[in-house]
Amino acid sequence: MQTVDIQTTVGELVRELPDRARVFESLKIDYCCGGKISLATACAKRKVDPEDVVARLGQCDSQRDSVPTVDADAMTLTELADHIESTHHAYLREELPRLDFMTEKVSRVHGDKEPRLATVRKAFVALKNELEPHMMKEEKILFPIIRQLEASTDRPEFHCGSVANPIRQMEHEHDQAGDALAILREATDDFVPPQWACNTYRAMLDSLEKLEADMHQHIHKENNVLFVKALEIE
Repeated sequence: MQTVDIQTTVGELVRELPDRARVFESLKIDYCCGGKISLATACAKRKVDPEDVVARLGQCDSQRDSVPTVDADAMTLTELADHIESTHHAYLREELPRLDFMTEKVSRVHGDKEPRLATVRKAFVALKNELEPHMMKEEKILFPIIRQLEASTDRPEFHCGSVANPIRQMEHEHDQAGDALAILREATDDFVPPQWACNTYRAMLDSLEKLEADMHQHIHKENNVLFVKALEIE
């Protein structure tokens, strides 16, 4: 973990590790247009304790590569459904509004210089509009069915006929989400920022790459574990 020097500019701190943008956003510290001032000066302007900010940045840095792994196959279906909701759905509910703001801003400010940002924006909006109702359908319809199926000794009667029907729809929506993620990767040159990119641009790309990684884990746990086992039980 790197030691944060409060005399380093805010912009440089984010340039080193774009995920630090999350800390500055939470404190309303401008790391983009106002990124040329030192962390100490930025803290003074916002009237926040620099030691507290350094501690938050250190925590952010230490968590950057510590992606929690779980053995989805060892979980009961109820445990796995709960895990998906509390981990992946919770992440998306926090991250999608943040990326909605960032993709709009970066596309608006830098779209003339990089026309593909319009493609990034369009693909992200399509992904967001797909995922929000998708999560609701899983939480209100499919996951309760799976929990009931696991808890029953006899095959329960479902309004959808078979658990295979909502699973089929969810897998179709997963395919659509995968298509949108592929567009985002291609339109950003594998999430690599151009030399001239501002810190907001860089933070956006870093966050989109993390979104892709989380979505891959999320979809894997559902398609290859939860859904397969639910169909086997039925």
